[in-house]
Amino acid sequence: MLDIRQKTKTIFPSLEGLRGGFFLLLIITACGLGTKEQTKTVAPIQYTGWWVYGEGQHIFKDEETLGEWELTFPNENRQELVELYLAVCEMEYFPMECNMQGHLQNDTLEVTDFEITYIQGCGE
Repeated sequence: MLDIRQKTKTIFPSLEGLRGGFFLLLIITACGLGTKEQTKTVAPIQYTGWWVYGEGQHIFKDEETLGEWELTFPNENRQELVELYLAVCEMEYFPMECNMQGHLQNDTLEVTDFEITYIQGCGE
């Protein structure tokens, strides 16, 4: 009389290889998931200075370093920003004092939030 294991091997000869392949695939998948880089969330940094708009370009002049960077506003409507700037300053190239929060990459400040701190002519 044949043992039950021998019967299984006779009926399903490739089952043993399939089971070994499954475990190998499981190990490879588990190792791959453990080595993925974890994305780190970096808190935005606050910069104080002047926002200048003119001829379609937004620029920020940092008060502390006097560095000059291009501004991008990924969470804002670009046309509404231009309208806001012109409503406050009433003309292009007039510096508007403000605080910008964001991430500086190369020569571009990606703004996540901003606050206008002083409007010329309104007094303090």
